[in-house]
Amino acid sequence: MPLKIGAGDVAHIHDHARETYPEECSGVMVGMNAEGMKVVVDVWRAENIHEEERSRRFLIDPLEYMKFEKRAEERDIEILGIYHSHPDHPAEPSEYDRDHAWPGWSYVIASVSKDNVEDMRSWVLKDDRSGYDEEPIVG
Repeated sequence: MPLKIGAGDVAHIHDHARETYPEECSGVMVGMNAEGMKVVVDVWRAENIHEEERSRRFLIDPLEYMKFEKRAEERDIEILGIYHSHPDHPAEPSEYDRDHAWPGWSYVIASVSKDNVEDMRSWVLKDDRSGYDEEPIVG
């Protein structure tokens, strides 16, 4: 199922990735399922609270995540997935990412260097957790 993200939300993800470099950024994408695609209506930044290796790991505080869920529910939308950056690494999920992912959610990864965002791709964890399927991003 394609993931529809408008140019403004893509720009917010790219800005967040550049601002936090060389550490990973993270946040949630909220929206709805409509017309056979996931439609992102907003992206909300989260603080990366991982205690070590923030250049290769991210962690969203469970309390912050609960606030995101409540905020989405109040707006009659849902969390569609997570975005995060990979500083100086490809926009492909790591084993750590797979260990912490949920099937059905979109996982957008922005590959960022010291100069710019090089690539951005979306992934959906397979139901059996054996790997990911790439999900097309449309504007």
